[in-house]
Amino acid sequence: MKNSSLTLKEAFVSLTNNLNDQETRNNNCLDDAYSSVLERCSTRESLSQVKQVHAHVLKSCYVVDMSFIGTKLVFAYGKSGSLLNAQKMFDEMTERSVFTWNALIGAHVTNGEPFEAIRLFMDMNMFGCCSDASTFTLVLKSCGALEVCGFGVQVHGMVTKLGLLSNMYVSNSLIGMYAKFNDSNSANMLFERRNEKTDVVSWNSIISACSASGMSSEALRLFREMQVIRVVPNEFTFVATLQACEESSYLIFGKELHAFLLKSVLYQDTQVTNALVVMYTKCSKMKVAASVFSAMDEKDTITWNSLLSGYVQNGLYDDAVATFRKMQDADKKPDQCSIMSMISAVGRLGNLLNGLEIHAYAMKRRLDSNLHFCNTLVDMYAKCCKMNYAESLFERIKSKDNISWKTIIAGYVENGFFSRALVSFRESQTNKIEGDSMLLTSILQVCSELKLISIVKEIHVHIIRKGLCDLALVNALINTYGKCGCVGYATRVFELIKLKNVVSWTTMMCCLVQNGHANEALDVFISMKETQIEPDSVSLLTLLSAVANLSALRKGKEIHGYLIRKQFVLHGPILSSLVDMYASCGSLKNSFRVFNSIEVKDIVMWTSMVNAYGMHGMGKESVRLFNRMVDEKIHPDHVSFLAILYACSHSSLIDEGKQYFKSMVHNYGLSPWPDHYTCMVDLLGRANKLKEAILFVENMEISPNAAIWRSLLGACKVHSNTELGNFAAKKLLELDPYDSKNYVLVSKFYALCGQWDDLIYIRKKMKQKGLKKDPGCTWIEIRNKIHVFTVRDESHPESDAIYNKLAQINDVLKRVGGYMEKDKAEMLNGHSERLAIAYGLLKTTKGTPIHITKNLRVCDDCHAFSKLVSKYYELEIIVRDANRFHHFNFGSSDFKSQPAWLDNHQLVVHSISLKFPKSTRPTGFAGVLVARVFSLQAAAILITRTILRFNDSLSLHITLDSRLQVQWSDSLSLSVSLG
Repeated sequence: MKNSSLTLKEAFVSLTNNLNDQETRNNNCLDDAYSSVLERCSTRESLSQVKQVHAHVLKSCYVVDMSFIGTKLVFAYGKSGSLLNAQKMFDEMTERSVFTWNALIGAHVTNGEPFEAIRLFMDMNMFGCCSDASTFTLVLKSCGALEVCGFGVQVHGMVTKLGLLSNMYVSNSLIGMYAKFNDSNSANMLFERRNEKTDVVSWNSIISACSASGMSSEALRLFREMQVIRVVPNEFTFVATLQACEESSYLIFGKELHAFLLKSVLYQDTQVTNALVVMYTKCSKMKVAASVFSAMDEKDTITWNSLLSGYVQNGLYDDAVATFRKMQDADKKPDQCSIMSMISAVGRLGNLLNGLEIHAYAMKRRLDSNLHFCNTLVDMYAKCCKMNYAESLFERIKSKDNISWKTIIAGYVENGFFSRALVSFRESQTNKIEGDSMLLTSILQVCSELKLISIVKEIHVHIIRKGLCDLALVNALINTYGKCGCVGYATRVFELIKLKNVVSWTTMMCCLVQNGHANEALDVFISMKETQIEPDSVSLLTLLSAVANLSALRKGKEIHGYLIRKQFVLHGPILSSLVDMYASCGSLKNSFRVFNSIEVKDIVMWTSMVNAYGMHGMGKESVRLFNRMVDEKIHPDHVSFLAILYACSHSSLIDEGKQYFKSMVHNYGLSPWPDHYTCMVDLLGRANKLKEAILFVENMEISPNAAIWRSLLGACKVHSNTELGNFAAKKLLELDPYDSKNYVLVSKFYALCGQWDDLIYIRKKMKQKGLKKDPGCTWIEIRNKIHVFTVRDESHPESDAIYNKLAQINDVLKRVGGYMEKDKAEMLNGHSERLAIAYGLLKTTKGTPIHITKNLRVCDDCHAFSKLVSKYYELEIIVRDANRFHHFNFGSSDFKSQPAWLDNHQLVVHSISLKFPKSTRPTGFAGVLVARVFSLQAAAILITRTILRFNDSLSLHITLDSRLQVQWSDSLSLSVSLG
């Protein structure tokens, strides 16, 4: 009995009946019954049944053709995934026909062993067994899988000699092979040479080959041509064509096919609807994919897997988990593909518990033996920050492939185990694992963190030697050189890229910004725009950082306008960068406007604004804002506490700073970073609590770093504490003997304390080590251009005019206030901040605020100079140095120098009346000046400016109206008497 419609169970029943039938046994007619059972053992789950049949055949004496049954056993073992048993059965056979060879070759092809399949084909020819069409079909498929073009062409020649080109299956296999080689010309030539083109299978073959090789446009062209000559497409045609529409650019054509299928009976075919689901997931149209999925009457495992993998590929991990649960509720057993999608989803969600559950489920179902599956598990544990689990699983993998090594190394990098990543990389090289782009990118990230410039250069040489042209790898190389401080190497690599993408340009800008070349970063951005490459949000974030470093307010406003004009989504990172940019450019008002415009503020936004107030010396505002953030149930993190401690330090808010440090540790359970300790030492040092500061340092849970000793030494210099200062200086130079800033600070301390021998020794050590003081430079933005000045700079085109203006300023200050001795003024005349202020006065209209930025701290003399210029030239000067902002408002500095009565009475002033006696009234002045102002501080400034304008030598007397003592809400009238 031989019936192709029989199930495996029915075939076994038929075999049992034949065995019980005496006549059948006597006639030795059991071959067909055994064959029928073996043909239906075509899955991995049926291996035990194949072994049972094999055992029965060995014991049976009713088998007529052992070669026939042996071939069927080889075939069945191959389909069941047991290559070892298939090979053993093949070796035991004394007679092997072409069908036997085909069965073993097919077993290796089915089980992903194309190289072994080709070896068997060569053995087959060597033993003199002639190949048939089925043999060539299998061998050509193996050639395509291995992409061995030379051998594939040889097989093509054998096919031609044997006259098998006319065979439809062989011809289709040749087309598929050439498509795998990306040789569309040869594939199309074979197809075009066919005399008969009405066969739908041939069309399906060429369309499928083009789709699989990424030649989507060619596949779609062939589909249209097929329609023109009226070949009726079947379900396989639509599946192949929909695969060609899996790129977003071909989605419109895919939608047309979808519309056509809705009217066709083929829409009920599960394979077709599965292809539709996959197409929409690949085009990131998950809502449409889910809609097609929901409308399906019958869903197989492939259907569920298609939607699952689609959710994972599109980053919708929660939806993937929900779909997996629905799959279980629908009594669909997850296979290895389903489990792998779920492992990827829970790994990216960081859900370790679910990951462990799925791992256990896979072990029970014996799905964890596959190498690809194990690699996915290693990745999941790494993403769940369980590197000990990942390591254990990795060590148990017997035959580790390239992906295994890449996964474990990437896991080490993601979890900050950089040294282990490097050791594993060396081990992978020992195991002959070739370093590809992905692996080298991970190692470059290690080099970025550990500053291993020598290894970076080794990798660079390897990239050149191997001809690795992957743009992502080259971009990573630029980034690594930048983080290692090798801007020159980064620039050369960047310039050698022929076709730069937006990532290349952004990486180069970021490299320049990180290494203090913000102005050059702006030039790179201009060059990028000239190449017609539009910046993305990351590019603009980098640009905002460059503008913030330069304090280039006008350029910052231009970028803000560009963001709005191009309709960028102003989300968290961009908005917080705008807050920081405006604050760094001295425009605290605009910074607060951006902050206040956001309805839902995240922790980064709050921290940015707290830091903005802190850098402008408005510590009390920082405290108020920080407390408001806590009241709104937003938990501060390490960076938030760093910002508030910095603000307290620069505003001498001792008690508040101590309270926040204590709260960070005890209330929020955050372990302080070295930067937090540095802020606390700076806070105590500025308040001249040096004994408390050194006690704090001694009781820290970590060893003090150079920054902490530097902060303590700076405080000792200010407060002339020689003993503690010498101790801090010694510790600083022991910890960091190669930073020129440390030697400069120690030299200044020794000079202040009169320790001349120590000073000479320190300068000698600097010279021996080849260390030089960082040159001071100051820049100012005038008419959208950055002008940079160094000490005693004469390189500026308008240098003569600048020095003449500076001389005029010195004369005015000396005349009105006895500024300083002539010799000292001339000595300090070349300081870069003075040149920048002079240029600002030269190029701006009267009363325009001047914004300058210096790379080092402003010296005390230049601080006093800026204050006096602000006072006598009646303008606002904003100076940003390496530590903070200094605001000079018509003589008062840093919001602190206003009179005490202005601090005590924050009133709204509606009008001021200034009356001058006739005897001292200036020419042309009517006698009374009335003005509207909005605060007492503004009133004081207005009065001072008015008096100074008319007569520098007049004394100012302010008489408050007696009514103010009774009712403070009334308007304030001030009468000024001059005498």
